[in-house]
This record gives sequence, C-alpha cells and structure tokens, in this order.
Amino acid sequence: MTSPVRRGGARTTAAAARGGGRSRAEGPPIVAISVGCPSGVGPEVAVAGAASVEGARCVLVGDEAIVRRAARLVRVAARRLVVVDGRAAIEQLAPGTIGLWAGSTRLSRPSAFGRPEAEDGAAQLAWIDAATDLVRDGVAAALVTGPASKHAIATSGAPGSADFLGHTEHLGRRLRAREVTMAFASGKLVTALVTTHLPLRDVPEAVSPREVARAAVWLARLLGDLGREKPRVAVAALNPHAGEGGLLGDEEQVRITPGIRLAARRLSRSGPAAELTGPVGAETAFRLAARGALDGVVAMYHDQATIPSKLLGFGEAVNVTLGLPIVRTSVDHGTAYDLAGTGRADPRGMREAIVLAAQLAAARAR
Repeated sequence: MTSPVRRGGARTTAAAARGGGRSRAEGPPIVAISVGCPSGVGPEVAVAGAASVEGARCVLVGDEAIVRRAARLVRVAARRLVVVDGRAAIEQLAPGTIGLWAGSTRLSRPSAFGRPEAEDGAAQLAWIDAATDLVRDGVAAALVTGPASKHAIATSGAPGSADFLGHTEHLGRRLRAREVTMAFASGKLVTALVTTHLPLRDVPEAVSPREVARAAVWLARLLGDLGREKPRVAVAALNPHAGEGGLLGDEEQVRITPGIRLAARRLSRSGPAAELTGPVGAETAFRLAARGALDGVVAMYHDQATIPSKLLGFGEAVNVTLGLPIVRTSVDHGTAYDLAGTGRADPRGMREAIVLAAQLAAARAR
C-alpha cells in the first residue's frame, strides 16, 4: 500500500498535511490512539509506534504512569511525552513529541504484566471511548486502537461492558453506524469479513445476501481509497469447493450469489466501479490475491480471513473498521501477555496502523 505518512524522517505529502476526518487542524493529521490493555503489550507498541512515525501527530489515551512505564521499556525519551488537555494543546505539539491525553481514566495502581484485573478492563473501555470521542468531536482526524482484552472488558462490570465482543461491534453501536465491516489490509492482501466474532456454528445462518453485499461494497470502497481505480474483488465461498453445486452445501447458491448481485447493484449506484467475482473457493481466492491477480477478498468468517492475513503479513497487517463515521484502524494482534514488560513486542503493526489511519483520513478530506 502507498502511504502519505512515512517512517524515518520522510516528509508528509500535501494530502496528508490537510488532515482528515472532521479535524480542521492545519498540518499533519492528528491520530488518537487508545493504548489497549495496560497488562499487555499495547502501551509498549503504542509508544514505540507513535515514536517511529513522522508526519502525524499522535495522542495516546491511557493511564499516564502506564504509558511512561512503557516508554522506558521501549527506550523512548521521557521528554518526548507531553500532556495535552485540549484541541489547542494538541495542535501545538512540536515535531517529535507524543501527546498524552489528560482526560484519560487513571488506574489506582500499576497494572501487573500479564494479569489484568477488573479495573484494567474498565479502564480499557474508557480509553477506547475517550479516544473515539476525540475523533467524533473533530479534535483528531483518525482513531487507532491498541490490543485490548475482550474478556477483561466484558467481565469488568463497567457500564456497557457486558456486551463487548470487540472494537468493531462496540464502535458501531457507540457511533450509531448503520452497517460496519471488519477488514484487514497489508501490502500483500486486503480482505473484508461478512461475519466477525461469532461461534462457527452460527456462521452459516448469519451469511445472508445483505451481509455479503455489505462486506463486498465496503471492501471495494476501501480499495478505492487505497488507490485502486477499478478494484478486482473475489467473494469467497463458505463451503469446500464452493459447495460443489450444492453437494457440500447450498449457501453459495442461496446466500452468497444473491449477495454478489446485490453488491453489484449498490456499487453501480454509488461506486466505485469494481469487478466482482464469486463465489470462489476460499483457498483459490486467497492464493490469487497473494500473487496479485486480485485486489481483495471477501471472507465469510473470522478465521477464513485472519489465517491468510496473518500468514502473509503478520505484524504488518492492519485491522480497519469500515462503515463508521470516523476512520478507525488497529493492530492485527492481541495483548501478548507473555511478552508484556519485556520491551520486545514488535511495534510494526501499530506503526502501520497509524500510517494507514493517516492515509484514510487524508482520502476522506479530499
């Protein structure tokens, strides 16, 4: 993927300099980053990722003591961390500095590495919501979320936590989005999901023509924002060998094919122009995409998308939530409790998430 924000001192392009989303700030786009679970690697990769990207102003939303502890672990100088308490302070961040949002919920004590407690779960949810609000209110141009613990949040007892299944579903509800789509993007593969965090036994019923069309349309739009003029999109089958004409299941005939037709009609009205094919056996669709014969693949369920995505680009693939009124990206990995506190967590995923968030914000601003 091409990107307007580059690593290692490169300049920001004019498009990125215009910012994105609803932020009216002059200069590089402002990216709000929720740091994820304080007991995991989220704070470490958030600080390291923010420190490695120039051309975007990063504001970390999390407990200040936790973030400063993470900065020491990844050897980011304390002087680069600046507490900011409003739009004006964020817009005045000097090059090379990283904002710490003063409104972040604070913990009563330092979190233990690898052992999240109820307070940690509640704080994660509060940080997600605070970072989201910065973008919704136009203070920041894009949201990037660090790896959170679904279990810690859901069992924390915080208001709204019991229904938390993941960022995608939570942000869709909070921002009242009509339809949201989970996608993963890397230089080698871009894929969007029809279903997300569902037990596998519930997937066939959830694969409907409407949901297939939703994922295909939003994937085509994402690819358009990434510079593909006429995206080539394959819609993967659910069953082995695309159902073998109904012998191995009829979802391809009664659910997926009508969904492809519906997607084509939607795209003919609002674009972009796209080439849709399918249903295609999943192994074939992802193989063709990996060699560059396709621009993107619509997957039917979570692991059908994430296995090839992580095989081809683990540590660099970016989770993107499509259909929100704001730009949101995330790392494609979890909390990695076994690495927390070691300073060895790979920050590439966070860095790429920030880069892509800035790119998509610039695309929206055009």
